[in-house]
Amino acid sequence: MKKLITTLSITGTALFALQAQAWEPGDMIVRAGVATVSPDAGSDGIAIPALGIDPISGTSVDVGDDTQLGLTFTYMYTSNFGVEVLASTPFTHSISADLNAAGLGVAPVGETSHLPPTISAVWYPIGSKAPFKPYLGAGLNYTMFFDTSVSPVLEGVVGGLAGLPEAPQLDMDLEDSLGLALQAGLDYAIDDAWHVNASIRWVDINTDATITNKALGKVITVNNVEIDPWVYQVNIGYKF
Repeated sequence: MKKLITTLSITGTALFALQAQAWEPGDMIVRAGVATVSPDAGSDGIAIPALGIDPISGTSVDVGDDTQLGLTFTYMYTSNFGVEVLASTPFTHSISADLNAAGLGVAPVGETSHLPPTISAVWYPIGSKAPFKPYLGAGLNYTMFFDTSVSPVLEGVVGGLAGLPEAPQLDMDLEDSLGLALQAGLDYAIDDAWHVNASIRWVDINTDATITNKALGKVITVNNVEIDPWVYQVNIGYKF
């Protein structure tokens, strides 16, 4: 009898889990967690207009990783289809220049912050009654760059090459980006309202970089900077 009760209890718990997380039209899902942006960066060659140097073949820029608070908000139009909005606290990335092709190694360039608001359509293919709920998504990302700064090391190098008595004040500008975003994710029910979530997405982020100085004009230019990060996210979610 005890074994039967235990078996029924386990079975009942499993059946409850199968009924949990029943996404229905009109459900609103909020998730918060840790998001890591890992760029797979590359670019055209680095040019130095202030010194009359055209893009140097084989040189490029690289962008470092960063981890921040990630937030998603999803509205379900049916039990299978919804619209998700991705937000986060600002990501800050270091930027470096790969100058090995010019025999100069890797040099620090500076850093930038960005916000990556993304809106996506999400599709849950297996319906609303399963505790494991994989999904796919596709949408658009708009990345806004701000708080850019140039490394003092680079300012000193530019000042030396230009024959200036002191390091010039350099300003860096990165053009905003609009591109495709693709994702895959998985929800797992804790109860009827709470769930844990993991997702991975790829985002098409492209920009042009320009470093300028009032006296020297365009000091450094880099076109077609393809940041194209992978974004890894682990969340806790709640259904309203």
